[in-house]
Amino acid sequence: MIPKLIFGRTGHESTRTLFGAAALGRRTQAEADATLEVLLAHGVNHIDTAASYGDSELRIGPWMAQHRQHFFLATKTGKRAYAEAREEFHRSLERLRVDSVDLLQLHNLVDPAEWEMAMGDEGALRAAIEAREEGLLRFIGVTGHGVVAPRMHLRSLERFDFDSVLLPCNYLMLQDPQYAADFQALVALCRERNVAVQTIKSIARGPWGEKEHIRTTWYEPLEEQEDIDRAVHWVLGQPGLFLNTAGDIDLLPRILDAAERFAGPPCDDEMRAMVAKRGMVQLFPRE
Repeated sequence: MIPKLIFGRTGHESTRTLFGAAALGRRTQAEADATLEVLLAHGVNHIDTAASYGDSELRIGPWMAQHRQHFFLATKTGKRAYAEAREEFHRSLERLRVDSVDLLQLHNLVDPAEWEMAMGDEGALRAAIEAREEGLLRFIGVTGHGVVAPRMHLRSLERFDFDSVLLPCNYLMLQDPQYAADFQALVALCRERNVAVQTIKSIARGPWGEKEHIRTTWYEPLEEQEDIDRAVHWVLGQPGLFLNTAGDIDLLPRILDAAERFAGPPCDDEMRAMVAKRGMVQLFPRE
């Protein structure tokens, strides 16, 4: 089975590989139900979705009548103003068919102007805190994309005691000295405060560019099982990190298989060889 770890201060023992439910955004209910069987077979007990992930919340909703107690359930709001965030969150509860979620995250909060709005007196954070006080959620997190994510998360943690963060992490991104320094500073603070650290883009090969999009991920992922093994094992080899699966249900079994077989991280020589062989490039190049 996939290794488990206590998810920060929540007390929940989550599988270190979490289901990234963006993969359900454009799928039928039948496809979603087949995906649930994959999750149950591998013992995955943590779902991460968002209001903006197409039909994802709608696809998860029917699962909850029978399986709510089996999953730590997280969603996200991308709204920045109080009223809009509150309305979107209540819509998420309806779509998920639940009375409460375990974690609500402020989605991709990296733009400075949006950050000021969301963290202000009339911002999305107020809506999350209010919902927590009403018993509609238990924990509050923040997520981010791009190379500025760790730095902005550090800023967010200075303003509010978030319970979790989420940001990109893969071998190639951590070869960027500035990103690596910011990432490690964030991880150190999160470890000190017992804040859960979730990672995304573990199997990113690079942007699609002119290639045909054969997956539902917005980036080109690694495809071969041996490559996915290395990428997944490298992330899981970083102590304390959680890995969110990629946004394609057809790749999900390969990622979960890799996670089940984790015994330690690959060496740098293996990772460098894979980068060269597959022509991997930075997903978020610096301008």
